[in-house]
Amino acid sequence: MTKDEKRPLRSQAWFGRQDKMGFYYRSFLKNSGFPQDQFDGRPVIGICNTWSELTPCNAHFRTIAEHVKYGVLDAGGFPLEFPVSSLGEVTMRPTAMLFRNLAAMDVEEAIRAHPLDGVVLLMGCDKTTPALLMGAASADLPTIGVSGGPQLRGVYRGKYIGSGTNIISMSEQLRAGEVTLQEFHEAEAGMNRSAGHCMTMGTGSTMASMVEALGVGLPENAAIPASDARRNQLARMAGRRIVEMVHEDLVLSRIMTREAFENAIRTLAAIGGSTNAVVHLLAIAGRVGIDLTLEDFDRLGRDIHCLVDLMPSGRFLMEDFYYAGGLPVVLRTLGERGLLHREALTVNGKPIWENVKDAPCWNREVITTFEEPFKPQAGIAILKGNLAPNGAVIKPSAASPELMQHTGRAVVFETIEDLHHRIDDEDLDIDETCIMVLKNCGPKGYPGMAEVGNMPLPQKLLKQGVRDMIRISDARMSGTAYGTVVLHVAPEAAAGGPLALVENGDLITLDVPARSLHLHVDAEEMERRRAAWVPPAPHATRGWAKLYVDHVLQADKGVDLDFLVGRTGSPVPRDNH
Repeated sequence: MTKDEKRPLRSQAWFGRQDKMGFYYRSFLKNSGFPQDQFDGRPVIGICNTWSELTPCNAHFRTIAEHVKYGVLDAGGFPLEFPVSSLGEVTMRPTAMLFRNLAAMDVEEAIRAHPLDGVVLLMGCDKTTPALLMGAASADLPTIGVSGGPQLRGVYRGKYIGSGTNIISMSEQLRAGEVTLQEFHEAEAGMNRSAGHCMTMGTGSTMASMVEALGVGLPENAAIPASDARRNQLARMAGRRIVEMVHEDLVLSRIMTREAFENAIRTLAAIGGSTNAVVHLLAIAGRVGIDLTLEDFDRLGRDIHCLVDLMPSGRFLMEDFYYAGGLPVVLRTLGERGLLHREALTVNGKPIWENVKDAPCWNREVITTFEEPFKPQAGIAILKGNLAPNGAVIKPSAASPELMQHTGRAVVFETIEDLHHRIDDEDLDIDETCIMVLKNCGPKGYPGMAEVGNMPLPQKLLKQGVRDMIRISDARMSGTAYGTVVLHVAPEAAAGGPLALVENGDLITLDVPARSLHLHVDAEEMERRRAAWVPPAPHATRGWAKLYVDHVLQADKGVDLDFLVGRTGSPVPRDNH
C-alpha cells in the first residue's frame, strides 16, 4: 500500500477521534506545542531510547535520538521519544542479564500501550539490544534497530587495547606481578576514549552485527564508530525509513523469519562473535514463534570459518572492522558460497543480498577471504554429554587449540564466593592440567547467569606462566573474554543438573571435535550423589528476582521467562477513561 492510499493507522484510534477521548488524547500532547494538524493521520513513530548516565555505552543516545527525529520529520512522520529500562553492563549488580527480561517487558508494554505506528529502537550496551528486540517482537509493529556503535580504539603506550579483553589480560598480569598498579591505572584511562559499546567483538558489537544480519538494521549498522558522523547519518536515514515501513505495513515478524535467524547464526560464526548471542537469539526467536535450538547453532555454524581478526580472538578492533568494509563484506562472502539466504527481507525493503552483493573489502588483514580464513571452522560449538544433557557452548576461536581435547581432574568451586575465597590459596590442589568447575552461577543459581564463567586462574599458576585452563560452568562470560571456557551448561546446578553432582577429583573429558563433555562417574555413583544433594537456598524471596527465579527458562531455551515466550501483537481495544 502506498503513502497516497492513506491506510488507517493504529495511532488514529487515539488521535483521529472527534469525541471526548479524542479531545483527551490530543489536548495533553498539545502542551508540547504540537498543532492540530500534527494529528492529521501522519505516522506516529516511537523512538525507544535506552539513554542513561548509568549506561556509559549509551551516553550519546540523546544525540542519536535527535537525528532519528530529523529523519522522521523529513519523511512526514510524527516522532515521539520515550524511555525504557537501560541495562548498564558495567554498573549493574548482580548482572544486567537478570534484568534483560524485565526490560523486554517494559519495551513490549510501552510500545503496545501508546499510540505508535512504528518504532525505532536505540540500543548499544550488551543487554539493551536483545531486550529491545524481544519486547518489540512481541508487540510486532514496523520496527527498525539503530545501534549506538563501538567506541574508538583504546590506546596504551602506543599500542591498541580493547575493552574487556585487555581488562582481563591486564588484571591477570597485575595478579602475576607483571605490571604495576600505576600502569594498570594508566591503561584504564586510555581504554575507553569515547561513547559507545565495547570496541572488541564483545557482546555489544556481536549483537549490533546480529541486528544487521537479521535485517532489522540498515546496512553498516554494526560497525560505524559511535563518534563517527556517519552513525548520526544512519540514524537519520532510519528515521526516514521507518515512516515508509509504516505505510508498507512491514512489521517485525516479516523481517525476523527462520531464514533471517539462520543468516544470523552463520554470521555469528564468521565474525567470531560472543557466546552470549546464543541465549539472546534463542530468546528473540521464541518471541516470534520460531523454534530455534542449540543444534541449529552447531549445524549451521560448524563449518563456517572465522573471517574477522578482532579481539578477543585476534588483533584488531571494531574501528578497523568498519574501515575494512564492515559486516557487509562478511555477508557478501557468505552469500557467494551459498551460506546466506539471499532473499531474506531487510528493513530497507530489499533482500539482504541486494544490500551486500557489491560490498568491497579494503583490508584483508582485518577481514580475510573464505579460502584463507583467519581461523578455520571456528563457529560456536555445542557440546552434549552426561555433564550437559541439554547442551553447553564453547567458542573455539577464543580457545587454546591444545586444550580442545583434554581429560583432567576436576577442581570444584560450589559458588562464586567459594571461588573468590580459594582461588589464590597457595595450598589449593591444582595444576595446569586440571579442569576448573564452577557451580550455581546459572539463571536460577546466581540469579541471572552472570558473566563469571571465565574464572580467573590461580595466582600461583599465573606466576608459573600458565595463561589458559579448561573452565566449565553454568554461567556466561563476557563476549570480550577468551580462553578454553565451557559455558551455559544445562540444566544448571541450581536446577539439579549433573553439574551439581561433580566432586573434586572427578575426571572430565572435553572433546570439542566430537562435541562431547563427559564426566567419568558411573550411573550408580551419580544416583547416590543425587540422593544426597540438597538444593541451594533461594537468593530471592520477593520482587522481580523471585518472579525471575520462579519462571526463568534454562540456557538452552534462551533464559526468557516461560510466560513471555511468543507475541501478543499490538491491539489495545479499551480506552483509559
